[in-house]
Amino acid sequence: MIPAAFDYIRPASLDEACRVLGDAGDEAKILAGGQSLLPLLRLRLAYPAALVDLGRVPGLRGVEDRGDHVFIGALTTHDEVLRSAVVREHVPLVALATATVADPAVRHRGTFGGSLAHADPAGDLPAVALALDCVFVARSGEGEREIPAAEFFVDYLEPALHPGEVLLGVRVPKLGAGWGFHYEKFHRTAQAWAVVGVAAAVRVEGGSLEEARIGLTNMGPAPVRARAVETALRGVAPAPGGNGGAGGSRDPLRDACGEAAEGTAPPADLHAGQDYRRHLARVLTYRAVRAASA
Repeated sequence: MIPAAFDYIRPASLDEACRVLGDAGDEAKILAGGQSLLPLLRLRLAYPAALVDLGRVPGLRGVEDRGDHVFIGALTTHDEVLRSAVVREHVPLVALATATVADPAVRHRGTFGGSLAHADPAGDLPAVALALDCVFVARSGEGEREIPAAEFFVDYLEPALHPGEVLLGVRVPKLGAGWGFHYEKFHRTAQAWAVVGVAAAVRVEGGSLEEARIGLTNMGPAPVRARAVETALRGVAPAPGGNGGAGGSRDPLRDACGEAAEGTAPPADLHAGQDYRRHLARVLTYRAVRAASA
C-alpha cells in the first residue's frame, strides 16, 4: 500500500528538531531507523501530517561508559550495540536481547532508541529496559527530562514522550558483580516478533537467589515487569543440572516461576491464545532464570 501524504522534514540540529516537533505537535512522527514506522505508514495505521527525519542530527549516536551506567544514544543501530565491547562487558542483557531482533538487515538500519520509543509490547528491548531499570533521557524546547523505564511505556505503541520531545538516549545501569543475565524468546521464525519473551537479571548469593528482575515481552498492552515472580524467586535455590524436577521430585524454582503470568493481560491472536502465552511465560521464565543463574 501507499502511505498517506505527509510533509518530510530533515532538521540539521537538535534545536531545530525540537522546534519543528513542537510546532507540529501530535501531527508529527519521528523517523529514526524506520524499521517499525514505515510498515505502519504503508498500512495506513499511522498517518502523520509531518515526518521528521533525525538522520542528520548530531550527537544522538554512540555508546559511552559513564561510570555507574552505560549511555546508548537513541540513533545507535542495533548492529552498533551488538559490536560494542562496552555493552557486552557491562550490560550483557542488552546484547543478548538485541541479537534476537529481526535479522541482520533490520539490525543494520533499526535503532536502539527508535525500537524503545515505538513502545511495542512485542518488541524485545522494552522488557530489557524494565528489567534493568533503565532511564530514558528526552529533550524538548523546554529542556531535558529523565523518564524511568517503569513510567515510559504507557500503553500499546504509546511511550511517555510529550509532543515536541526527542529521545536523546538511554541510561543502562551497571548491575556489577554477582549478577547473571539471559533473554529467552519463543517465536515462529527467526525474523518474527516474539510470541513471548523473558528478560531475566538475577543475583545469586549463598546458593540462593537474593534478587531477581524479570521483564516480559508480549504479555500485555505494554511491556510488563513481573513483580509477582520476582518476589516468589527471592530465597529460592537455582535448579540443579538436568531437567530440574523430572521424575516427580519437587523443584522450588519451577514452582516460583509459576507466578510469572500473575497480573498480566496477554493478547490473543492468530499466533497464540492467552492461556498459551501464560504457559509460555512460566516456562520461559524458568529457562531464563536457570540460564542467568548459571
